[in-house]
Amino acid sequence: MRLRHIEIFEAIRRTGSLTEAAAALHISQPAASKLLAHAEAQLGFKLFDRVKGRLVATREADILTPEIARLSQDLNSVRRLASNLRDRPNGHLRLGCAPALGLGLLPGVVRDSREAQPGITFDIHTHHSAELVQGLLTRELDLAITFDTNDYPGLTRMGLGQTELVHLSRKPATGPMRLSELSDRPGDTLIVLDAGDASGALLQLALDAQGLTPQVAIQVQTHYVACALVDAGCGDAIVDAITALAMLRPGMILRRLEPALRVPISIMARNQDPLSALHRDLIERLRAACEARLAGLDAPA
Repeated sequence: MRLRHIEIFEAIRRTGSLTEAAAALHISQPAASKLLAHAEAQLGFKLFDRVKGRLVATREADILTPEIARLSQDLNSVRRLASNLRDRPNGHLRLGCAPALGLGLLPGVVRDSREAQPGITFDIHTHHSAELVQGLLTRELDLAITFDTNDYPGLTRMGLGQTELVHLSRKPATGPMRLSELSDRPGDTLIVLDAGDASGALLQLALDAQGLTPQVAIQVQTHYVACALVDAGCGDAIVDAITALAMLRPGMILRRLEPALRVPISIMARNQDPLSALHRDLIERLRAACEARLAGLDAPA
């Protein structure tokens, strides 16, 4: 099938009408009919049957539909990229980031980048680590901001800075919190990140090293959900400091942990693609933002 065949197939499948499909593609009905006939001739089977005045996909067309939809989506991505290259000479960035970093770190950086260079445009996607890696490898993303410290073939990882885990609660308290206190308070409801998350894995390693087994009541996959649960009075949480600072509400108490549990923040790119000046500027802004976000935390005792 040619690209034009895919377009007529998608248009008929959406509208159920050759006339409406032709109008959607800005071509005449005879031209649309000719395209459909050519596609079916190349394939060797019918794509649509006429049922009660509407065109209904055949069994073969239904089998083809998921693959054609994927190709259509890829074609739309190419069109958007071409449009960006034509209409956005100041640059366009497709960024992926861990959900927590999308909340606490990225918004200010995007704002500052656009203030410094108003023509910049962004596509921003929040994913977990495996999806970020896949997005880079399939060229759906230009850069990915992550807590992931693993190295992957074909990708370059650069350090941006670090965050650390903190204790978030609505119970009044002051000073740093030792991990042992988590086990000393059996009546408290504890909210933690899933061990599949870099922060959750780091916390679990630290607890195991001290032989601590606090009772976990709620396990979540994102830092901001943990913060929202604390805000709702569901319990206390161990979360990333950048997210905690972004989600801090009146009555919520943030305490650093002792000893500190630091979580590296990295940015990944494809190693065969040179970084542009636009990429380098964004990376430097992210590094500065990482440092600034933690500046408000009290020094550990």
